[in-house]
Amino acid sequence: MNSTVILETKIAMDTLLSDLKQLTKVGLSLSVVFSSVAGYLLAVDVINYTTLLLLALGGFFMVGASNSFNQVIEKDTDALMLRTKNRPLPTGRMSVNFAMFIAVLFTILGLAILYSINPKTALFGAISIFLYTSVYTPLKSVTPLTVFVGAIPGAIPFMLGWVAATNQFGIEAGMLFMIQFFWQFPHFWAIGWLQFEEYKKAGFNMLPMNTKDKSAVKQIIFYTVIMILVSIAPVLKVSGDFYIYPLTAVIVALLGIIMLYYGVKLHKSEQNTDARKLMLASVLYITIVQIIYVVDKFLH
Repeated sequence: MNSTVILETKIAMDTLLSDLKQLTKVGLSLSVVFSSVAGYLLAVDVINYTTLLLLALGGFFMVGASNSFNQVIEKDTDALMLRTKNRPLPTGRMSVNFAMFIAVLFTILGLAILYSINPKTALFGAISIFLYTSVYTPLKSVTPLTVFVGAIPGAIPFMLGWVAATNQFGIEAGMLFMIQFFWQFPHFWAIGWLQFEEYKKAGFNMLPMNTKDKSAVKQIIFYTVIMILVSIAPVLKVSGDFYIYPLTAVIVALLGIIMLYYGVKLHKSEQNTDARKLMLASVLYITIVQIIYVVDKFLH
């Protein structure tokens, strides 16, 4: 009897842990932490490991909160899509009240931790949660422009690190914001292309003009070009203390051209396989570019 109870308890705990990971999207949260840490390292000469740890924790809770609120709001539409129907809320494995409790708890923890670094960092954290939850999520079923709104909270983490390190939002933080802001259009539209039929079931408008055609890919290509230009702009020393070597700019541009190549390929083929390659190339791009910037900075 006892061993059965222990086994059942273990299964219940494992399920809860797995559901919490899904609710807060741990993978996505960790990628945001990665961006924040990169932004921090770009801003400092001497690393304060306490601040770095607080930034990572605060950023993690901030994104976890946004994702939890998002899944509470989209519980019914999540049930309609193959990709999301097995999430904890549509399946009923987790109650809405418990999910809301987690969302509020993560908001309070995240903002309190970020505030302990400096008030500006907490302010941007709060803006991120608010825009993602209260503007981006409801607009998904209203207009394709929702991607523009969603790109704002999505671009905050990279600059959040700079603000945490310097306690100011200047040209440098603005530049980091712009890089991640423009990157999100090809990234999200590639996902929007792949999930177009699924999103349609839920009534979401995630592609430009809500059409899966060459005109959508033209937008992807246009924003990829802007992203490349913004990413190499620091070589011109127009962004204060944040600048890169010419060789670094060349490497960054080449990485961007890989994305552009898949964008052009998608324009020709209009096939999901090329959209997937573009999406993967975009994830690779933002990860490697942030590492390259940090390496470049420590070579100065």
